[in-house]
Amino acid sequence: MNTTLQTQILFSDRLRAATQSTHETLDQSIMAAKPFENLTTYGQFLRVQHGIHRDVEPLYRSADLAKIFDNLQGRARLGAVEQDLADLGIHPPDETNAPATTMLAQRDMAQALGWLYVIEGSNIGAAFLLKYAKKMGLSETYGARHMAEPPEGRAPYWRSVKQTLNSVALTQADEARAVAAAETAFNRVRQLVQRHLG
Repeated sequence: MNTTLQTQILFSDRLRAATQSTHETLDQSIMAAKPFENLTTYGQFLRVQHGIHRDVEPLYRSADLAKIFDNLQGRARLGAVEQDLADLGIHPPDETNAPATTMLAQRDMAQALGWLYVIEGSNIGAAFLLKYAKKMGLSETYGARHMAEPPEGRAPYWRSVKQTLNSVALTQADEARAVAAAETAFNRVRQLVQRHLG
């Protein structure tokens, strides 16, 4: 890409463009599994959510990331997913011996931003999924807590996330690592979909 043109396009938009194909493939695989067909398949969907939010939990406790993201710990949704599982009488999957496929403990700032782009971005898609959950009798206070709209609203929340991403000074090499990390995050979710919903 022309360097001048690249600087005119915001980092968050470059991330979106670079990962669009992988993101669309993931969305298609989730909906093909019909997670909202009944409470059984929805429970399997919650296991997917538990897996990915368990993976990223360390990022929400990062002192470095807390310096740039407002209320970072308050953004974490693992607790909400665990409450959703408990609402439905489902035990969280035992992944204590699962391989550290995400390697998040060894991540650098650029890689962390790639992962957070994916996880925080899922808040936008949750609006669509929440409508299906409500048709099953679930809500933001029962079984679908992790899909609840942020207090400030989804659009302002996502604008804030993108502004934060765009405010970090990154080299081209940093951006390449961020894109690779976002791709890894999308693919990690797809692995979980295949394991629990496939």
